[in-house]
Amino acid sequence: MTYVVVYEQTTTGWSAYIPDLPGCVAAGVTGQETERLIREAIVFHLKGLRDSKEAIPEPGTWTEMMETPA
Repeated sequence: MTYVVVYEQTTTGWSAYIPDLPGCVAAGVTGQETERLIREAIVFHLKGLRDSKEAIPEPGTWTEMMETPA
């Protein structure tokens, strides 16, 4: 499955979350660290869902870049 990951720069580094996997989040000092951590978080999150016999959510979020007037 392919999930959308949202990365946001914060005042102290970076954070990331997956809208289709509530509670699956990560934060790091750099974007690269945050990318590594969110990949690990996805694996851990999906394992937890499987272990507790919960349904794994289907991807449903999409993104779009949109230009707006200045």
